[in-house]
Amino acid sequence: MAKKTNRYRISKSIVATVLLLSFPTIFLLNQWIKQSETQTEIVDIDLIEENTHPPVEPPKRFGFDTTEFRITDATLKSGETLGALFLSAGFSHVQVHNIVQAAEGIFDARYVKVGEAYHWIYSNPNDTLPTHLIYEKSPLIYYQFDLGDTLQVVRHEKETSIRVDTATAIVQSSLYQDLRNEGVPVQVIMHLADVYGWVIDFFRIQKGDYIKLTYELKVVDDTAVVGYGKIPSALFYHGGKELFAFYYQNEDDTYRGYFNEEGDAMRKAFLKAPLDFFRISSRYNPKRFHPVLKRMKPHLGTDYAAPTGTPIRTTADGIIEKMGYTSGNGNFVKVRHNSTYSTQYLHMSKFAQGMKTGKHVSQGDVIGYVGSTGLATGPHVCYRFWKNGVQVDPLKEELPTAEPIDENERENFLLMMEVRKEALLQLPLPQPNV
Repeated sequence: MAKKTNRYRISKSIVATVLLLSFPTIFLLNQWIKQSETQTEIVDIDLIEENTHPPVEPPKRFGFDTTEFRITDATLKSGETLGALFLSAGFSHVQVHNIVQAAEGIFDARYVKVGEAYHWIYSNPNDTLPTHLIYEKSPLIYYQFDLGDTLQVVRHEKETSIRVDTATAIVQSSLYQDLRNEGVPVQVIMHLADVYGWVIDFFRIQKGDYIKLTYELKVVDDTAVVGYGKIPSALFYHGGKELFAFYYQNEDDTYRGYFNEEGDAMRKAFLKAPLDFFRISSRYNPKRFHPVLKRMKPHLGTDYAAPTGTPIRTTADGIIEKMGYTSGNGNFVKVRHNSTYSTQYLHMSKFAQGMKTGKHVSQGDVIGYVGSTGLATGPHVCYRFWKNGVQVDPLKEELPTAEPIDENERENFLLMMEVRKEALLQLPLPQPNV
């Protein structure tokens, strides 16, 4: 019995030894399996992520896949007509007649212009007869002629985006020319005059005044400018003061307008001048020597010189109280704005169409055109201003203002204003010409 017990103990020892020696191998094998599984999972995740990327959109022009359609480009040459284009592309006279008829009321084939771009589109690279014509009337507008079994012509308007540019200018000669020299478009300058027309008389701009502004451009294809938007912010330094203007619009577009940095509306009850951007020839002067009568006579108004035919605008809402002709005033219009204020506009070459006594006019409406009728040495408008029946100098009057920004919008406005104001202040001025 003793021998059997010893053999059993020896067997147990051998088994224990084998297990002990095998444990590291089993452990390492298990770790390797786990690592392999993890790597497999990682690879699988990478493959899944790679496969979830959206496919790359093929390049398109005018909505046509350029990998499937062949597109040629050309411009209309002198003497060419739309009909001639179709004939040269391989269409018969009957087909051209039918195409022109299909375009009736949508595209007038008589009004094509030299230099306008057009593009033939072929369904297959080897086709000789195009299936579509794209005709560009402007960078924004183009017409698509579908030339298959069903003829049709569709007008398209390209998507536009807004780009914001900045500009600065120091007045050297005239504000208009100085801004043009800095590349500011004419339309933006005219808009700027509207924004500041209630607080600045542009005829009194002085050399050394300066302006900084941001303005919106409407562009297509990221390059072609097709229009102009708002002036988000501007700083006009004039008369020793910084005059800010900010465009504010709330999120739901129910409240908008131009305001100064305090939140007061730029729009006032009266415009500062009845004309745009021309030099002032004579300021208000009670002891002025009359250039025609050759004697001292009070000049109860402000003369603004401008070319004959320049539009004259009423400076505030009101009713036409009088209009007609006198030997001194020439053609004139007098507007009553309320029980306190009236304005008068003299020496017109003619009245604007539709003007008559009793007609309601709105601020900025054209009521006549600059001339030299009556006692006048040259084309200009004499602008007269009455307060409580007494003629006064409008440039010295403290005129009523419009309402300030709504208190519900003030906090958002101030947050926006501070950011734009700081950006304006950081804009460098151009070096003045020596």
